[in-house]
Amino acid sequence: MTKQASSDSAAIRLDKWLWAARFYKTRALARQMVQAGKVHYDGQRSKPSKTVQVGAIITLRQGYDSREVEVVQLSDERRGADIAQTLYRETEQSLEKREQNAQARKLNALYNPHPDGRPDKKQRRQLIRMKSERAKPDSSGND
Repeated sequence: MTKQASSDSAAIRLDKWLWAARFYKTRALARQMVQAGKVHYDGQRSKPSKTVQVGAIITLRQGYDSREVEVVQLSDERRGADIAQTLYRETEQSLEKREQNAQARKLNALYNPHPDGRPDKKQRRQLIRMKSERAKPDSSGND
């Protein structure tokens, strides 16, 4: 049976709640992220055994994104994604910031195109020539 409580009587560990809310695939991974400082509970680093309470603000970094969520419900069992999303509510500031970061990454990808593949022989020679020209000191002045 699922331990879901609206009161503070249920004691659920931070790593277990993160796993149940589907932020991390395994509980061990959630534990590692908390220990590495990627998860902050009410603005402070915490231990995986920290007791989660309803109304707490949890900030977690996943890849390029940083999320700030408020704990709405407690659960120690991992259920479907639709149920897991009822355990927390993401703040408006967090949603806006993630959207801005996503737009910035898209724009950055447009300005920094990647080549389609490996350079062929001619392109490779041009790259080598260009690199060697940069490495040579300026020989215009005599000492």
